[in-house]
Amino acid sequence: MTDPVPDAELLRERALASLVTARDRTTLLTSCVEEPDLTAQHSPLMSPLVWDLAHIGNQEELWLLRRVAGREAIRPEIDGLYDAFEHPRAERPSLPLLPPEEARRYAAEVRGRVLDVLEDAAFHGTRLTEAGFAFGMIAQHEQQHDETMLITHQLRSGPQALTAPDPDPAPPYTGPAEVLVPGGPFTMGTSTEPWALDNERPAHVREVAPFWIDTTPVTNAAYQEFIDDGGYDEPRWWAPDGWDHVRRHGIHAPLFWRREGGRWLRRHFGATETVPPDEPVLHVCWYEADAYARWAGRRLPTEAEWEKAARHDPAHDRSARYPWGDQDPTPDHANLGQRHLRPAPAGSYEAGASPLGVRQLMGDVWEWTASDFLPYPGFTAFPYKEYSDVFFGPEHKVLRGGSFAVDPVACRGTFRNWDYPIRRQIFSGFRTARSGGA
Repeated sequence: MTDPVPDAELLRERALASLVTARDRTTLLTSCVEEPDLTAQHSPLMSPLVWDLAHIGNQEELWLLRRVAGREAIRPEIDGLYDAFEHPRAERPSLPLLPPEEARRYAAEVRGRVLDVLEDAAFHGTRLTEAGFAFGMIAQHEQQHDETMLITHQLRSGPQALTAPDPDPAPPYTGPAEVLVPGGPFTMGTSTEPWALDNERPAHVREVAPFWIDTTPVTNAAYQEFIDDGGYDEPRWWAPDGWDHVRRHGIHAPLFWRREGGRWLRRHFGATETVPPDEPVLHVCWYEADAYARWAGRRLPTEAEWEKAARHDPAHDRSARYPWGDQDPTPDHANLGQRHLRPAPAGSYEAGASPLGVRQLMGDVWEWTASDFLPYPGFTAFPYKEYSDVFFGPEHKVLRGGSFAVDPVACRGTFRNWDYPIRRQIFSGFRTARSGGA
C-alpha cells in the first residue's frame, strides 16, 4: 500500500509557508546588527553573515529558477563566490562579496521570481519536482544556514542583538532516569517522507539489541559533577584523540563557560549568566560527550539506538515520523524554530515524549551519537553528490534530534546531522545509554 498523493494546492501552501518562514528568520538574523557585523568574520569556523545571505539567494536561484523553471541565470558571475566547496569559510572574507544591501536585493529578486514559479509549479514529472521536493529542499537549506548564522551570533562579541522569551519553566523532572528500549528489528530511515534528504533514505530494517537510554538529555548540573570530579584531568575517560585535543587547547569545560567566584558562568548571545543547572548541557564536542559517558559508566547511543528510541512504537510495531506520532510538531511537542534562544529544562515537553517515555528527543540540543556518518544500504546521492556523499566516513560523527535553533521543516525522526568530533560551537548536547535488558 502506498501513501496517498498530496494535494497540489496543499503542497503549494506548505512550500510557500516554509519559504516565507525561512526568509523571515533570515531577515531577522541579518537586520539586527549593523553592516560591520555583517561583513566581519566572527570566527574562522564561520562565514561572514553577508556571505550566508547571498549564498541562500544563489542556491535558491540555482535550483528553483534554473533547474526547476529552466530560466536564465540572474547573476552567473557570482556562482563561484558562493560555492561552499570552492571556498573554505576561512577564505570567504577575502572574496569580493556582494555588500549587504546588494546581497539583500539579490536574494529578494530571486525570491520574487521563485514565488511566480511556485504559483504554476507542477509537483510531478521529475524526482526534483515530485511532491515539491525542490522547494522543500531549498526551505531546509535556508533554515540550516539560519542555524549557522545563529551560531555566528553566539560567537560574535559585543552587546546582545537577539532576544526571545525563555521556555516555560517546568517542574523538576522526577520520573525514571532511564528507559528500557526492547530489542528486535525496527524500520530505520524513510522511503516515503516527501522532503527527506538523500542520507535519510531508503527505509531499511535494523536489528537492535535491548538497551537503556536516558529519559532526558544530560544536564548542566550533571556535567558539572564530571568537571568537579576531575573529568578533564583523567585520561582514562577520553578517547586518545580527544585527550590530545583537550590538552592541546586547554579545554576544561564546555565552550563559553568560565568559573568565577566559585560558580560557573557562561556567555550566551552577548549576555553573561549563571549556568542554568536544569538545562541540557550545550556546546560540548563529541569527545566531551564520550568522556562524560565513560565517566558515568555508560556510553553514547548508536545512531540506530537513538532512532529506535525516537521512532519505534512497540505497541503497534511501527516507526512513526516523530516520537509523539505522525503529527507535525507544535509548540507543545518540542523546542524548535528559534522560538527561544536556549534549551528548555530537562523533562519538559511531556506531550512530545516517545511511546516508551523518552523526552526531548526533538529540539533543545543536537545529540551526539556513537556512530560515524555512513550511507544507508541502497543509498543514492540526490540531487547532488556534495550534500552527503562527500562527507561519509569516520571523520564525522552523527548528531540527531535537532536543537532549539532548528526549524520544524528541517527536523524529523529520520533527519541526520553530522560534524567533526571536535566541534563545540554548534548547539550540541547528548544523552547516554547502556547495553542490556531488564
